[in-house]
Amino acid sequence: MAVSSAVSQQRFSRGIWSLMTIVAVVALAFGFARPVSAATQSTAFKQAIALAAQNDAEVLEFYKARDFRPIWTESSGTSRRRAFIEAAARAGDHGLPTGRYDANEIKASFASIQSARQRGELEVQTTQKFLQYAQDIQSGILDPSRLSADIDTKAPRRGRIATLEAFLKSNPRAFLKALPPKHPDYARLMKEKARLEKVLGSGGWGDKVPNRKLKLGSKGDSVVLLRARLTAMGHKNLGNSPEFDEGLEKAVTQFQIDHGLNPDGVAGGGTIDALNVSAQSRLQQVIIGLERQRWLNFDRGNRHIFVNQADQRAFVMDNGKVTLDTRVVIGKASSRYRTPEFNDEMTHMVINPTWNVPQSIASREYLPMLQKNPAALVRQGLRMYDASGRQVDSTQIDYSQFTPGQRFPFDLKQPPSAGNALGKVKFMFPNRFNVYLHDTPSKSLFARDGRAFSHGCVRVQKPFDLAYTLLRKQTSDPKGQFHSILDTGQETVVDLARSIPIYLTYHTAWVTASGRPNYRDDIYGRDHMVFGELVKAGVVLRAVRG
Repeated sequence: MAVSSAVSQQRFSRGIWSLMTIVAVVALAFGFARPVSAATQSTAFKQAIALAAQNDAEVLEFYKARDFRPIWTESSGTSRRRAFIEAAARAGDHGLPTGRYDANEIKASFASIQSARQRGELEVQTTQKFLQYAQDIQSGILDPSRLSADIDTKAPRRGRIATLEAFLKSNPRAFLKALPPKHPDYARLMKEKARLEKVLGSGGWGDKVPNRKLKLGSKGDSVVLLRARLTAMGHKNLGNSPEFDEGLEKAVTQFQIDHGLNPDGVAGGGTIDALNVSAQSRLQQVIIGLERQRWLNFDRGNRHIFVNQADQRAFVMDNGKVTLDTRVVIGKASSRYRTPEFNDEMTHMVINPTWNVPQSIASREYLPMLQKNPAALVRQGLRMYDASGRQVDSTQIDYSQFTPGQRFPFDLKQPPSAGNALGKVKFMFPNRFNVYLHDTPSKSLFARDGRAFSHGCVRVQKPFDLAYTLLRKQTSDPKGQFHSILDTGQETVVDLARSIPIYLTYHTAWVTASGRPNYRDDIYGRDHMVFGELVKAGVVLRAVRG
């Protein structure tokens, strides 16, 4: 009995100590010099808010600034509560992790309040869920800058207190409706998501097409399967004829255009592979596309440059319209050379540029060449300089003393020339990756479906047209000005009168203004990585019947 009494006394003492600690925390939150009586419901409610928010400094600051008055759990918060529950119920339409703000759970919680303490706790929980929802749908579920060293995109996060203050000043439904991106690309992807969910609900696109070459004149069961697959994907009803006719050729050509393939109307290996991608995989791409659009939920500028690495194309946009469309070559799929994702501002161009060979290329690629043939640089028109900037004879160096991959003690430069690796012009937006857009003497690469061949920079198929387009805003004769400088053969910097936002992005799914869904391969594996993180956050695929 003596032992039992001692244990009971210890438990009672710990209980008293815990209660005193809680009261002290509440007193500190309210700024009271001594403990406050919990006799009234109001005080109990405020204490509950303070305790529930004690590990969330911003939410605690928000409530403290308004003397712990509620925004959800009194009659004055009814319209906010209803608007949020309605929005949370539609979160799945946007590909959001609905478990973070389950509408039914929120509704049930409000229906089961039995005490001031529960009401205070629910007040804080609802605020936190609202803030999570607002961030997820406005600027993304994930923080892109934490996903990979190759991604340096800054999501447009709004401060949590600023979000709450703006919400309180607004019509609740109007505020929540305005959170998702308003760019037309987002709305089009939403429609494609709904379409694919119905496709999944009905069982998908049917049997796959055998991997054999099918073209005009081909006959057999494979042609029938090809017709059925294209019809299920949304092309017009192509019937069930076993013969590959001109109508089917036209449908295959359109499919190839929509998937970035050579539009020759022949269903070869690459086309068949794209045809056999499942509706579930395409839905994943769309959900990733929605997330990436949320990362870009800000004013991109009336004029901007948009490089889609997955599409391997670049666009100049003026007031929402494409004023230049060009193919590009991007970095190799090797992790060392992938073109990064980031946003910046183009400030100038260099006509007749000198190529300053990056140390990584000099050490890994040119050093092995020089070790085999010390005259290798001479053939390519490159010059070598020492640490003092003096040109040295590259044929007189003993290259066996250097190790590929380690620091190469010389600088390599290629002066302006027809064979310069940067071509005749480069477009600059100084960044930590040392990546830019430029011309190239290797024009044949632009004819390929897959154009991942560079060391990270973006090679442009129409560099002169890009230069004319950029100069058009600052001279009445952009073509004449450009060529008058080009003809000198001298390296010349031309500043842009106004810097232009440039976005190096990676979108494997989008829908054109005419309503055609487009898909591209995940050449860098970034979609796979992003979707894995979205799943960890609670995103799920839906199949909708009917």
